Amino acid sequence: MAASPSNAVYWEQGLPPRLDQKCRNLDLILKLSVILGLLVSLVVAVHIGSLDAFLNFFRYQTYARPLLGIGAAYTLAFLVLQLVNTVLWWRYKPYPLPSGPLPRLTVIIPAYNEGPMVEKAIYSVANADYPADRLEIICIDDGSRDDTWFYMARAQKRFPDLIKTIRFPRNQGKREAMYAAFTQGQGEFFVTVDSDSVITPETLKQIIAPLLQNPKIGAVAGNVKVYNRHHNFMTRMLWVRFVLSFDFLRASQSMYGGVFCTPGALSAYRREAVLPIINDWRHQTFWGVLCTIGEDRAFTNYVLRQGYYTAYQRTAQVYTLVPETYRGLCKMFLRWDRSNFRESYVQMQYIFTRYRDQHRLLPILDFLVRGLNFPIRYLFLPLLVASFVMYPIILLKFFTAMGVITLVLTTYYIQQERDLDFVYGILYSYYAFFFSNGSRFTPFSRCATAAG
Repeated sequence: MAASPSNAVYWEQGLPPRLDQKCRNLDLILKLSVILGLLVSLVVAVHIGSLDAFLNFFRYQTYARPLLGIGAAYTLAFLVLQLVNTVLWWRYKPYPLPSGPLPRLTVIIPAYNEGPMVEKAIYSVANADYPADRLEIICIDDGSRDDTWFYMARAQKRFPDLIKTIRFPRNQGKREAMYAAFTQGQGEFFVTVDSDSVITPETLKQIIAPLLQNPKIGAVAGNVKVYNRHHNFMTRMLWVRFVLSFDFLRASQSMYGGVFCTPGALSAYRREAVLPIINDWRHQTFWGVLCTIGEDRAFTNYVLRQGYYTAYQRTAQVYTLVPETYRGLCKMFLRWDRSNFRESYVQMQYIFTRYRDQHRLLPILDFLVRGLNFPIRYLFLPLLVASFVMYPIILLKFFTAMGVITLVLTTYYIQQERDLDFVYGILYSYYAFFFSNGSRFTPFSRCATAAG
């Protein structure tokens, strides 16, 4: 359901497209150039003292100055949390699928103006390695103005015993579309898949494994990867960003049953965790405004506050379309920021209570450190920019230090994916700082009045 950058069909013979030989050669040259640049940056960083600032975290004088102390204390807290999460991430293992008969499953695919991509999403589910007599697929056309219904209806004709279609006469929003499917679905478990996403054959079995293993788990997040990975430079960067941000974070959160967001691209829910809260979720308001975005993070909050655990299943993979333009990327980040702002406020209402019996401390620490990221970021960002103007040497120190630190962080990607695309993660760090922060800051102040 998430807006796709274009409705072009990238899926070929069930696999995402790959680079041709010419592009692979250029890609290799770029990677070698960046690695060489990093080596030079490391030498420069040591020579001009770019890394000396980290020693200040352990000096009393740093904390004696209020503003500098705030920044240093937050950075130190973030690094401690990063270390804890690294240990948890390293220990994480996907849940094995238990033996025995598989449960009845309802897969929900809402769509709006998705065009031919929705057919690919449906076929990936219909062709999944799951017993047909235990599978139900509900597809909802949320009042699309393009040819989405044509492709949805064509898929239904191909799999009439598997697929049920619902068509809204006008656009009512993703929550209404999902509500219709949740209330009509007969499965013991629900799986939601975005209409711009395709799953791998084993995904349906894998996504429900944690729910079958532990009755305390109410929701499971899938492993979201980039479908149009090779389309352009930006999508290559987002491929690495998804691994670093989503796999690392959700794997560590899963170790204490506190995954904060089960994504719309792929998630699974226990029926007993859905039905008691479905109406509240459908009619959720924030500051008097009906909420129309961030339905996945909101649903996760409703599941967590009931006392359920939430988990991450790395082996349940989905490939989703990501924006291919700067404008599209800014819109996606703004939408995420608005919903995170709202749902962090909602989460604050229960995260400090006895909403469940165990494993409450680490979710609180994670919430506090990540919740302070926004005010800290925009408190110091103008000061940092001003220092660049007044003392240009600081820009060089910052530039080299960022490259070296990002290289260390990309070791998570290297361990997980084992390829040289980690280079794009390094490039993304510069892109995010110099181009993404400003584009997200200006409209963010309007999130309170448009929190839906």
